[in-house]
Amino acid sequence: MKQLMLGNKALARGLYEAGCSVVSSYPGTPSTEVTEEAAKYDEIYCEWAPNEKVAMEVAFGASLAGKRSFCGMKHVGLNVAADPLFTCSYTGVNAGMVICVADDAGMHSSQNEQDSRHHAIASKIPMLEPSDSREACEFAKKAFELSEEFDTPVIIKMCTRVAHSQSIVETAERNVPDAPHYEKNIAKYVMMPGNAIRRHPVVEERMRKLTEYAENCEFNRVEMGDTKLGIITSSTSYQYVKEVFGENACILKLGLIHPLPEKLILDFASKVEKLVIVEELDPVIETHCKALGLTVTGKDALPLEGEYSQNLIAEKLGVFVPKYKSLDETLPNRPPVMCAGCPHRGLFYILSKNKCTVLGDIGCYTLGAVAPLNAMEMTLCMGASISSIHGFNKALGEESEKKTVAVIGDSTFMHSGMTGLANIAYNQSNSTVIILDNSITGMTGHQQNPTTGLNIKGDPAGKIDLESLCRSMGFERVTVVDPYDLVECDRVIKEELAAQAPSVIISRRPCALLKYVKHNAPLFVKEEKCVGCKSCMRLGCPAISMKDGKAVVDGTQCVGCKVCEQLCKFDALQSEEVQE
Repeated sequence: MKQLMLGNKALARGLYEAGCSVVSSYPGTPSTEVTEEAAKYDEIYCEWAPNEKVAMEVAFGASLAGKRSFCGMKHVGLNVAADPLFTCSYTGVNAGMVICVADDAGMHSSQNEQDSRHHAIASKIPMLEPSDSREACEFAKKAFELSEEFDTPVIIKMCTRVAHSQSIVETAERNVPDAPHYEKNIAKYVMMPGNAIRRHPVVEERMRKLTEYAENCEFNRVEMGDTKLGIITSSTSYQYVKEVFGENACILKLGLIHPLPEKLILDFASKVEKLVIVEELDPVIETHCKALGLTVTGKDALPLEGEYSQNLIAEKLGVFVPKYKSLDETLPNRPPVMCAGCPHRGLFYILSKNKCTVLGDIGCYTLGAVAPLNAMEMTLCMGASISSIHGFNKALGEESEKKTVAVIGDSTFMHSGMTGLANIAYNQSNSTVIILDNSITGMTGHQQNPTTGLNIKGDPAGKIDLESLCRSMGFERVTVVDPYDLVECDRVIKEELAAQAPSVIISRRPCALLKYVKHNAPLFVKEEKCVGCKSCMRLGCPAISMKDGKAVVDGTQCVGCKVCEQLCKFDALQSEEVQE
């Protein structure tokens, strides 16, 4: 049956059809929907792991047990999982093991735009790169076969456009192969030095065989056309090339992106007059071609950074195509902002008001760095806020201890924050850590985490108590506040910053967008009382604006959190109850 599917949904369908049994992932845009879609199949056990390293180790364990397994993550998540990644390249697999990494060229929702092909090269693990939804489904199925044939994990590299674009997929029935039995094999699976040193030659031999396989495999194909120009490309760049150069383009499309073929590329190059490499981000294919002695055009014409498009390729390669307006030319600018009623807004306002130095983390609360709050001064990677404040305070001592805090979300805390907190407890810096507990993993679309008490399907699950956890780690000062209560937040933050001991503040209120959250009636502005002082505007709430010198509340956005009401000295902002 043919269906129109997102790339991520299609990949999940491929997992299902391939007989995958265990899926463990950590949510991260643009990879999240793969696991969410896989969870809709009862035949697959799916879970959200605390972080990507754990997810990959779970998938490895399932593979070891003889069941086909999968783990998914975004590109920065693969950094977190690099430790098991590099070593399971040495151990190989029992049943097939597939790893999905989704790159984010253009940084639509990321702190960098790294190229994950380097992970495949460095770990010596084969990587497939689909260019549309159909290939995402097919490559997922073929990846398991490749994994088992060559005794290796296989990485599938998605990108934002392939993950979140739709194309036709022809679905098939689920096929579960006979599961290999687990057999004790210390030499293969116990990676102490004496065994690992004997596994390295196995990996190198596997790479030689995979390179031979790449010469004639179904993932790489030649589309002959006008031989004046030959283009080597992959992934979404292939789609752009087809749109710019048309059906008569002469293309070598690479689906197995590591290892790259040699004879196939040399043969293709011999048939064209000029060779161009079109690939997003780093010159991986280009470097390979140059090492083969070929003269190519690539990054001398095309940029190293950012997401490609049809217009960009046409412009840089000197092809005339009709110009169309891009979205940013036709739509008004809409800067990112925390939602109306976001529980983080009040807390950030107090931190900004007290001129605190705020070391931040990864999550929707990173928007606390933008105007008008301007409350966050550092964001590095998952969990870095807690580790960084310890180093910051150790470096500056009392100079920083009385005015510096770290903020981290509940899901991010479970991902990478606990070890940093353990370091504060162990090495005793006088640091104040604020856990922004909004009862969900917010930025990636409301996934459950170990603090919510629900699993990926919404069923009851183990629930970690943050207060008890922090106390058990050695923190005597653990306080819970409601971020909607500005006076209490102000009091607690000042008290903990003044204390001569490490402390944790848990700012707890569910995300305003959660379906079970019941909101108050929207506020309204009593015009005769509003003096246009703009105190309410300092919150940066999208429900509040100014018109004709008076504040205006958009009732379709306002959730009645009453944080703005606490700032108004003239009682101009009121709830419906007061009006009546």
